[in-house]
Amino acid sequence: MKTTPVLNFNGSCAQAIKFYEKAFNTKPDFVMHYSDADPSDWSQPLTDAQKNNVYHAEMNIAGQRFMMSDNITFDIVYGNNFFVVITVDTKEEVQKMYDAMKEGSSILVPLHSTTYSSGTFNLIDKFGVRWAVMTEQTQR
Repeated sequence: MKTTPVLNFNGSCAQAIKFYEKAFNTKPDFVMHYSDADPSDWSQPLTDAQKNNVYHAEMNIAGQRFMMSDNITFDIVYGNNFFVVITVDTKEEVQKMYDAMKEGSSILVPLHSTTYSSGTFNLIDKFGVRWAVMTEQTQR
């Protein structure tokens, strides 16, 4: 049994993939656009814009498989009731991710140190996904 987080977008999945590539120093393992899939997979005709949207993508972020797509079935409502925590070894890694992710984001908790972490932050990125990045120690 596995748990896989899935991130849905309203037409901005390709841009989000590029953003996460930079932020987390990774590449997608798989990207398929609607135009490459069997049209019988959905029940409605697609607009030209939807044909260019991401139907299914997979990316490894910090050792965890993530799936991503542009949803064409219903509107995505972004919120802050769910978020992903990425744990790294050093505050320098936290700083690098913060620098890469802060542009266009809503900073909920700015980068700082705590009694349990040498570096942590929490934000909703420009694609509406809430992330926290932290170390699990106070020395590095």
